Amino acid sequence: MAHQDFSLKHCMRVRWAEVDRQGIVFNGHYLAYFDVAITEYWRALGYPYPDALLARDCDMFVVKATVEYHAPARYDDLLEVCARVGRLGSSSIKFLMEIHRGAEHLVSGEVIYVNADPTERKPKPVPDFLREAIWQFEVVTPARK
Repeated sequence: MAHQDFSLKHCMRVRWAEVDRQGIVFNGHYLAYFDVAITEYWRALGYPYPDALLARDCDMFVVKATVEYHAPARYDDLLEVCARVGRLGSSSIKFLMEIHRGAEHLVSGEVIYVNADPTERKPKPVPDFLREAIWQFEVVTPARK
């Protein structure tokens, strides 16, 4: 993917508590970085998670997350965490993720969410209002199903 294909880019700095003894970001923190960017994605759409989605009778549950490491981030690095929707299924949303330090591509990944009824916690279709907001926001049109 090209860096310019991402509709959401969120900057964050690596904190001391996120690195191991060698000063390299501990691998589990990359998923937390993805989560921060996806939270900012919802906010950019105008539906800050969780309240705005819950108010529309929706909730999102992660069903799959992958991380591919290309190079390590280190203490005090300024990172750009990028997110975009790569696919909109009937009840699922696949986010494509990248983390960059300047021009260097450090990490790739994906996070798949399923839209669910907040009370029953059972999958239900991604509502039209959310589909429309995603299609309007994205630089690259997400695949369908």
